[in-house]
Amino acid sequence: MTSTTIGIIGAGPAGLTAAYLLSEAGLDVEAWEADPTYVGGISRTEIYNGFRFDIGGHRFFSKSKEVENLWSEILPNDMLERRRLSRIYYRGKFYSYPLDIFEVVSNLGKRQSLLSVVSYLKAKLNTNKPDNLEDWVTSKFGGRLYQMFFKSYTEKVWGMPCRDISADWAAQRIKGLSLTKAASAALRPARRSAKPDEGERSDVIKTLITSFRYPRHGPGMLWEAAAAKVREHGGRLHMGTRVCCVERTSEGPWRVTLKTADGAERQHVVDQLISSAPLGWLVSHLQPSLPAVALDAARALRYRDFLTVALILKTPSGFPDNWLYIHDPQLKVGRIQNFGNWSPEMLADPRQACYGMEYFCDRSDLLWNSTDAALIQLATRELLSLGLAQEGDVIDGTVVRQPKAYPVYDDAYTERRSTIRAALSEHCSGLHVVGRNGMHQYNNQDHSMMTAMLTVRNILAGKQLYDVWQVNQDAEYIEAGTPGGSNASPADPSPANGGA
Repeated sequence: MTSTTIGIIGAGPAGLTAAYLLSEAGLDVEAWEADPTYVGGISRTEIYNGFRFDIGGHRFFSKSKEVENLWSEILPNDMLERRRLSRIYYRGKFYSYPLDIFEVVSNLGKRQSLLSVVSYLKAKLNTNKPDNLEDWVTSKFGGRLYQMFFKSYTEKVWGMPCRDISADWAAQRIKGLSLTKAASAALRPARRSAKPDEGERSDVIKTLITSFRYPRHGPGMLWEAAAAKVREHGGRLHMGTRVCCVERTSEGPWRVTLKTADGAERQHVVDQLISSAPLGWLVSHLQPSLPAVALDAARALRYRDFLTVALILKTPSGFPDNWLYIHDPQLKVGRIQNFGNWSPEMLADPRQACYGMEYFCDRSDLLWNSTDAALIQLATRELLSLGLAQEGDVIDGTVVRQPKAYPVYDDAYTERRSTIRAALSEHCSGLHVVGRNGMHQYNNQDHSMMTAMLTVRNILAGKQLYDVWQVNQDAEYIEAGTPGGSNASPADPSPANGGA
């Protein structure tokens, strides 16, 4: 087994987790990352004039003790314990999230609050199975709360009506949360989340956690440490190297064609290949081609793009939150990160502030194609309209565009993904897909890591012990409703928790 060479496409959380574990086990590892500078994918840390900022805000919290332990192993001395504070901006007022029931009643007024409760009770009488996000959220929270706290923000994120978004997205992202649980949590005294050594925490709803860990220099700090350890173990990580073609050879191994930053092309042969690249891209670059039905499914997979406008202010932070959700359809900004409240060491100057104004878009949109100067002006104007800064506070800014940030869960994504999965299984022995884009499954970095961990176990065992597609949103693994192994977390066997 030690003579086996493993190729890995992408150095995000999934790719680097696989590279770290395989190189640690003594296997020959070659990993290729298209970005010439950063590892970590969307979980990287960008730096501008000494200010560090995160691409989306990455909490380090998992129900999987194994994932938490791996974070501690990779970065043992630089993980901060952070208290969570996030709020929703709706109609000129801020609402704590998780919800504070007294604050909700105070902000909405008794009449609107009572109508919301009536709407919730009415929704509970509807026994129809929801088949889209609007129906799913309405069944959980009632129509009035859906309109207030879900509709505008969700449609801003995905760029489509909630009725066109699969219920699977809500079932994964808001799994386990209901109005009664949110209200119950609001009425209980706040408590700290369990430490990583206090068990699997399978009863914790991720949406309601009150603390999390965070690397002092942002998420990229952890993945940079992981990359360094891969190299220490003898693995080879090639930056600025883009994969152009993935070819199945008649002898069994995979031939990967690579293009470096200087335009030079070369080929590399590996025994097995792990891909965290977008699933649609992978299928289109396979040779020989997969059947036409799989190619059509891959072309139809959709992604949502994302950009961050990082604004630097000459004044300290004016609000205490880690991040804010902006539920206002009149504003284009969807979320605001307050990087100094994630870690003080993200700031070049503690007397200043740095906010990440986050915009969800498509690469064909005017927003994506606007100049950086125009985007900085827009973000500044919207920050001022929210009352979070004063005229003249913003002194600098920069823009980071992130293509294919989120796999889109439209009404046909499940069928398309299943078609591709079947074709890969039949025609591509020795090819493994992992991670968010690699499996076209919206997830957090702990979920991406778990897909890589189980793939590594399969490779080391020389057979498929785990169906990686069954890793759910909580980085848990289910196999016929039972734990996947001694180190895998037990999970609810309901269909909402399973993979495609």
